[in-house]
Amino acid sequence: MRRLFLSTSMLVMSSLAFAPASALAAKKVSPKKVSGAVTVSAKKAKQLFDKGVVFVDVRKDKDYAAGRVPDAVHIELKKVYSKDTLGKVVKPGQAVVIYCNGHSCLRSSKAAKQAVSWGFNKVYYFRDGFPAWKKSGYPVE
Repeated sequence: MRRLFLSTSMLVMSSLAFAPASALAAKKVSPKKVSGAVTVSAKKAKQLFDKGVVFVDVRKDKDYAAGRVPDAVHIELKKVYSKDTLGKVVKPGQAVVIYCNGHSCLRSSKAAKQAVSWGFNKVYYFRDGFPAWKKSGYPVE
């Protein structure tokens, strides 16, 4: 009986030790706004797309390869994204739309925040990203 109690206690304690980490993981939600950037909906992103504004996809390589906004420039956030790589695509006074995998992806908010800090002043933060673009029936490649 004592052995059963100890085993059960250990099981409960070990599961509680991992509960906070999993709870935090479940709460990953990108911010609704990024200071210095304009948050845009899929509809507004499409209007910018139709005007020829450059789209920058900061997702992982495999996500980009699986589908993207047509002609989006891929600058993977963690390995490639920098002031120099962004500057090769757009100039600081030029409009740019930055997106990733939707509101549960933090990459576009981080990239937009960095772009603003580097002096890019026409940054559009497409928070809902590629999933919203695709769901809206807009073209993909």
